[in-house]
Amino acid sequence: MYQQNNNQNAQNQNSQNTQNGSTNNSNRPNVPEARQALDNMKYEIAGELGINLKQGYNGDLPSRQAGSIGGYMVKRMIEQQERQMSGKQN
Repeated sequence: MYQQNNNQNAQNQNSQNTQNGSTNNSNRPNVPEARQALDNMKYEIAGELGINLKQGYNGDLPSRQAGSIGGYMVKRMIEQQERQMSGKQN
């Protein structure tokens, strides 16, 4: 019964997200104009980590490497935002 209630809650949540036009599994940037900058950052970080990232499909990339790229992207974006919020530019 507990499992059934959890499944029902998840279905209700998914239905609400779809109705509101928002989903959690989107691979699109919230600011479409930032796509090129995000792609550039991704390739730059992959190069710094020594990961050979090619244009287009990278499904053969191990999850550990893909996760490292994404993790460092998040880390760098947080650092940039903190600098901007503190008034320091560098």
